[in-house]
Amino acid sequence: MTAFFIWYIILTLLGWLTFPLTYALFPALADRGYTLARAAGLLIWGYAFWLLASLGAAQNDTGGLLFALAILIGLSVWSLVTHHSSLITFLKSNKSLIITTEILFLVAFAFLAFVRSANPELTGTERPMELAFINGILRSPTFPPQDPWLSGYAISYYYFGYVMTAMLARLSGINGSTAHNLMTSLVFALGAVGSYGILFNLLSRADDGQQTTDREDSAPSASRLLPSVSALLAPLFLLLVSNFETVFEVLHRLGLFWKKDPATGEFTSAFWKWFDMKELSLPPVEPFGWVPDRYLWWWRASRVIQDYDMLGGHREVIDEFPFFSFLLGDLHPHVLAIPFSLLAIAVALNLFLGGSRGEINFFGLRLRINFAGFALAALTLGGLAFLNTWDILVAAALIVSAYVFWRVSEEGWSWSRLEDLFTLAIPLGLFSLLLYLPFYLGFSSQAGGLLPNFMYPTRGTHLWVMWGTLLIPIFGWLLYLWRGEKINSNWKLGFSLSLGLTLILFLLTFLLGWLGSIVEKDFVIYFLDSQQMTAAQYISATTLRRLSYIGSLLTLLAALIPSLSFLFANPQPPTDSSSPAFRLPPSAFVLLLLTLGTLLVLAPEFVYLRDQFGYRINTVFKFYYQAWMLWSLAAAFGTAVLLKKITRGHEHRFQHPDLPRYFFRPAVPRLRSDDQDQQLQTALRLHPQRLRPSPTRRPR
Repeated sequence: MTAFFIWYIILTLLGWLTFPLTYALFPALADRGYTLARAAGLLIWGYAFWLLASLGAAQNDTGGLLFALAILIGLSVWSLVTHHSSLITFLKSNKSLIITTEILFLVAFAFLAFVRSANPELTGTERPMELAFINGILRSPTFPPQDPWLSGYAISYYYFGYVMTAMLARLSGINGSTAHNLMTSLVFALGAVGSYGILFNLLSRADDGQQTTDREDSAPSASRLLPSVSALLAPLFLLLVSNFETVFEVLHRLGLFWKKDPATGEFTSAFWKWFDMKELSLPPVEPFGWVPDRYLWWWRASRVIQDYDMLGGHREVIDEFPFFSFLLGDLHPHVLAIPFSLLAIAVALNLFLGGSRGEINFFGLRLRINFAGFALAALTLGGLAFLNTWDILVAAALIVSAYVFWRVSEEGWSWSRLEDLFTLAIPLGLFSLLLYLPFYLGFSSQAGGLLPNFMYPTRGTHLWVMWGTLLIPIFGWLLYLWRGEKINSNWKLGFSLSLGLTLILFLLTFLLGWLGSIVEKDFVIYFLDSQQMTAAQYISATTLRRLSYIGSLLTLLAALIPSLSFLFANPQPPTDSSSPAFRLPPSAFVLLLLTLGTLLVLAPEFVYLRDQFGYRINTVFKFYYQAWMLWSLAAAFGTAVLLKKITRGHEHRFQHPDLPRYFFRPAVPRLRSDDQDQQLQTALRLHPQRLRPSPTRRPR
């Protein structure tokens, strides 16, 4: 209990110390980075400490920690001096946001700490390895830290998250095992407030309906009740929502769709055989009930996707998601990276809204971004590679895409946008690499290029079991954009890009297979022999299997086509010469998240990364996990928008547009013509809330 409160105080103070800096770094966000201050502070503090210890400028001890913390405090003090007046005004006018954020962090932190206290033992799965990393870092006098298994060698792994864990353990004076459980709880809490902040910023901008700039006086007021409440949907979808496998566990436990042979007493079920979900294919045990009681029944939710080779041999595929991760209690890099992936999304959102407007000349390349925004993007992107290398491609694609779309809002679509893409991507990639160069000098990856995925397409049924809880609100929101909001769209381009990309991936599969038959001829022959097929038979059989599993591809195209159609909508002409080329609403950023998430789910249908497993188990695991983060934010935003429209619909149901005019007509002289009266009636229908007279107009 004492350790919990010590960590809570440390992280709260760290957030307050960092907020002046995030206030300056996120000018386009409604919360000015307040909800992200703890994660940003931990990243900057951790980076400074790791770099100083790696360069020999500091020791891996309390003195080194305080030295690195002093650097962070210095940056925040500089920012506070520069923005003290507007920062104080922000704090006074956004008390509800601050209170909600603090309560959410404390509740989330305490909730998972309570859950972990029920099973704090670090045994099983990968927890012993994670504890070994933490203890190895605590016992290393300097960096790179010692490998706990191979004496005399440094850790060759993305260990940045364990450095942060060891930092907090040393500062709070607790052992590695306690720090492991507290860090798991802390990541959960940081993920809760980080996702809350992103959705709050999106909803606040959606309510503002105005163009954003990087001027301090243009940031919208964050004091709105509706975004503050609706934004709680983000941590719900990201951290607490599961997939649909649990529903089928309950149905199976109830004995539904099973038939009992009265003669033999055996249960049979065509449905569960067709459903094909490992243990659920086995008959349930009587007496039936509502609560699943099979040992580790909840484990199956992380193994929904079922892959089989051409001989029917089962291949396990991991499709883990955050709620499962925190229930399991593993502190693996994909979990540790959650708050900082959200920080990268916030960096992209700030870029998308024009919050990093400026100019940098990089060896003749002209970047329309200020140095602070560029440095934050590079630090965050490089930090993600150090935390969980798999995340870097998604974060880089999101940040660069957000920058390009901001440039589109400024100058419209042209070939110059391709130039903008490369002028940011190249220097950003280089600087993110240079900032963490000591890590890369001792790091070796198990990934060995791309391999084609011929025989492991995903069944549509399993795809919906895995993603249905997010896809239902997403498709509902897309349908609303199409039929309800009726926003601009470019269906021709959406269809062309989606189908073209799918065709490219399909052809890439065959290209990689053909190259493999040349470069790795002996392996290809061995593989075909193991499947008891010739090359022609293998291609024919796998193509037929893909066609029989077409439901998954159709589902993904149903999400990708409208996303791209709305995202690349035809621009509106400017109203004047000073206006941007066309204004991109916050929903466009959500569409960008949805598009990238869809591509992450689509890619393993055709290719996977080569590693020690030899099939797509790890690629699906890593890609699906990142897709869950992106799709959960899209689902939360879509749900918030739909709930808002439904609520307004109920409010207006009892506001007949003719009632005000009916009751007030006898007391008001007729001062308008019939045409003016008709215009007023139309205006009242469209805006029933505007019933009070303007304060600047007096009745005659």
